[in-house]
Amino acid sequence: MDTQLFILAFALLAVGGVAGFSAGLFGIGGGAIIVPALYYTFSALGYSQDISMHVAIATSMAVIIVSSLRSAHSHHHRGAVDWSLVWPKNPLRSWGIWIGVGSLIAALIISPHLSGASLVSIFAVFIAGIGLQFIFGRPEWTLLNHVPRDGIVPPIFGSILGGFCALLGIGFGSIGVTLMVLCKKKIHEAIGTAAALGFFISLPATIGYILSGQNISGRPDYSIGYVNVLGFVMIAITSFIFAPLGVKTAHNLSQQKLRIVFGICLLGLALNMIRKGLLV
Repeated sequence: MDTQLFILAFALLAVGGVAGFSAGLFGIGGGAIIVPALYYTFSALGYSQDISMHVAIATSMAVIIVSSLRSAHSHHHRGAVDWSLVWPKNPLRSWGIWIGVGSLIAALIISPHLSGASLVSIFAVFIAGIGLQFIFGRPEWTLLNHVPRDGIVPPIFGSILGGFCALLGIGFGSIGVTLMVLCKKKIHEAIGTAAALGFFISLPATIGYILSGQNISGRPDYSIGYVNVLGFVMIAITSFIFAPLGVKTAHNLSQQKLRIVFGICLLGLALNMIRKGLLV
């Protein structure tokens, strides 16, 4: 048992290192790595698909609190966070606030009504889409000339996007970087801003998953609600350490080849999760 626990802890530390590095490098918050890694780990330990996926998503949200703050802090020192989007003078126009509202609603109210199989399928399809975007996306593609800041856009779209990210256990980078680049935001500033907005997803979602997971039977040991404390601590430690290294790499290297390699990895990961979900 001690050997099994040691192997599990070592694996979680490794996952945290990769997740933290990817958070800084791509602004994706690490959830694309953490969720499937935890899902496979808890499934291998004999926990049900429903429990494994909910705990994986919730624990990922808790870890992203740390990785997003660390990544955003590093990007801020390089002048790569657009705080006028995150927290403008008028809070009602803040993408951060409305993203947080949607995140809390999704974790507290919507997620408990979704099965583990549904979450696996949604996650896999979404990750496959992100993988294709990383591979085939082009800088010249545009949607708007700037990120919308006025009217009903931040409340409606911020809430929807925040809720969607909370259901998948991912930070804002997977969606936010793509959207901001399509709105002509420079890639490095898009990554830094997405990292900052990831905090507004992860904190409310973590609270929601802790509350909605109370009194649920069959959870792994050391869990508070749906959040597994052992997974959080092990992954958060190395995620915190490796996030600045990802930021440094992002600012020093051309990302085109990295995007293609990462996209292929995400596609493979998505296909494997779909296969596993169909076999359960």
